[in-house]
Order: sequence, then C-alpha cells, then structure tokens
Amino acid sequence: MSQKAKWYVAHTYSGHENKVKANIEKLVENRGMQDVIFEVKVPTEEHVEIKNGKKKVKERKKFPGYVMVKMIMTDESWYLVRNTRGVTGFVGPGSKPVPLTGDEVKKMGVQEILPSIDINSGDTVKVVSGPFENFMGTVKNINNERRKLKVFISMFGRETLVELDFEQVESL
Repeated sequence: MSQKAKWYVAHTYSGHENKVKANIEKLVENRGMQDVIFEVKVPTEEHVEIKNGKKKVKERKKFPGYVMVKMIMTDESWYLVRNTRGVTGFVGPGSKPVPLTGDEVKKMGVQEILPSIDINSGDTVKVVSGPFENFMGTVKNINNERRKLKVFISMFGRETLVELDFEQVESL
C-alpha cells in the first residue's frame, strides 16, 4: 500500500516545523491512520559555525517553514494534515496539493539514502544466499534504486542472466 503514497509539502509557521511534525504523528496514531499517512519529515542539514575561533557543527532546517509528508492523498488525510495546528496549507495551486516527483524528493534529501554497493559491471561476484548460493557470476548491470543487480551465472554449461539483491552477493 505504501507504494501508492507520495511525498507532499505542507507549509507551516516558521519555527513550528518540529511541533507540526509531532502533532501530525500524534493525530495519525490517535486516529489509526498509519495505513494512509506513513512518514513526516523536517529535512535538515549540518553546517559548521565558527564562534570565538571554535568550530561547531550544528543542524539546521533545509527548508524553514515546510514539512514533508509521505501519504496517500484522501479527503481524510488531506483534512488531517491541513487542519493540524501550525499548518497553513499544502504547496500547490489553490487548495490542491501537488506531490513531489522522485527527482524533487531526492534533491530535498528526504528519501533514506541507502548505501551503494562497491561492485561494478563486469566484476566477478559470488552468490552468498538464495537459490543460486555458491555460484559465481559476472555482473551485467546494477540498479541502485531497486538495490538489485543482473548477473550472468553459468548453469549447465550455459550463461543465464539472473536478478539478485545486493545482499545476495559478495565481491571477489
């Protein structure tokens, strides 16, 4: 169900982002709407401040006045977020919220960034789990978003292309 969910941006009073996040999460829990509203984030970044010759690493909001909400847009979910104390509205024309594109979500640093794999096309790998365990193969291509790779494995004297998860292989 969460694959239908999209990221939306809610506008808040500046300085109230964390309160709004907590309020939305509390309302979702109280109303049992975890299957419609999945995640609320306030994107932050680290920055270095130098005061009196001392470096301090501080966290600051990337987009002051905005909260990101991953949800399935329904009348009920729209109403819950829109009427949360501190929310002034959704980002979009009029009262119609517009979901962020996958590209925008990445640029805003909202998605969890999963570690990439230290394997390249053409590398030889060993399969460590699954039905092809202990087989050796040559990597054809890598899909970091899906965390999958396609590997040519020699079976019965013939090269066979199989799709494997990152966790199923190790580099040689």
